[in-house]
Amino acid sequence: MSTQRVALWDNARFGAIALMVAGHTLTKMVGENDAAFTLYVFIYAFHVPVFVAVSGYFTKGTAPDDNRIRSVFTDILVPYLIFEVIWSVVLFLYNGNFRLDVTRASWTLWFLLALAIWRIILPYLVALKYPLLISIVISIAAGYFPIDQTFSAARVLGFLPFFVFGWQLRQWNLGERWMAICSQSVIRWRLAATAFMLAVAVAISLSVPFWREVQIRSFITYDAGYASFGYDQWWSGAVRLAAMVVAAGMIIAFLILIPREQTWFTQFGQATMYVYLLHTFVLYPSREYGVLDGERPFWYILLAVILSFGLTVALSTKPVVKLFKPLVQPNLNWLFVTSRDASR
Repeated sequence: MSTQRVALWDNARFGAIALMVAGHTLTKMVGENDAAFTLYVFIYAFHVPVFVAVSGYFTKGTAPDDNRIRSVFTDILVPYLIFEVIWSVVLFLYNGNFRLDVTRASWTLWFLLALAIWRIILPYLVALKYPLLISIVISIAAGYFPIDQTFSAARVLGFLPFFVFGWQLRQWNLGERWMAICSQSVIRWRLAATAFMLAVAVAISLSVPFWREVQIRSFITYDAGYASFGYDQWWSGAVRLAAMVVAAGMIIAFLILIPREQTWFTQFGQATMYVYLLHTFVLYPSREYGVLDGERPFWYILLAVILSFGLTVALSTKPVVKLFKPLVQPNLNWLFVTSRDASR
């Protein structure tokens, strides 16, 4: 029996992936432009956390059944292997060196590895008391160790609280409760969410030299230990904790601001994995040939962000989904035993 899709969550998926594409578009153009730095830090403060949280919201904390085990293979691990091979070929064409190492994800593919690991460990984690608190402690503690990117370990541990946070939101029934709120209350909540987002943006823009000095970019990517970017003090974990608290607030504000009803982009929320896996093949040559690299004026960066939104929409369309479905959602029914075979 199929489950009816809720427009809010498809809208949230599309918004999250649009932010992610914009963030990847900006990465190599920030330079010394303060306005661009503000935009970059604002997006990076929560664009991955919200994507992770939405994934956690739709992950069950119970022991996996056959269908969920299969989905880890068909939706995550096999596409990961397929696109790792493709990326190895692409990089060979660019630099002449062929290197295939499935233990170290190419660029954005780290998320697939992380998602598989999070789905596997969630039932064990939520069997404990206070899983969200435990995941926060794990994330903060991980930053004190020189954990590298083998199997995306640093990010798996760093972003773990957001995945558990997303799962926890469902246990609190916040989605259903939000959908049931009357229009007048929605307006008040959205005004508060807007004020919070603006406050974060203003806090970043008014203190750009400070944020550069403290290397906030390194903290909000959760991909390295504190000591690797000069923070070997005992209190370094407090900075990560503060970043997580702000990100959690921005996740809630983002979900409040997202439309609850059907919109023109609701349908695109069903194709976020296509956008995630394919957009880098457009951005990579643009970055390598200098189009999206180097210090740029703010108008250029703003134009790039607008075009990144167009790219997100284009990669969400039905023709693109149909064309790339064998790579993104391969049919692997032949690989799995049937229920009859399994019972023998």
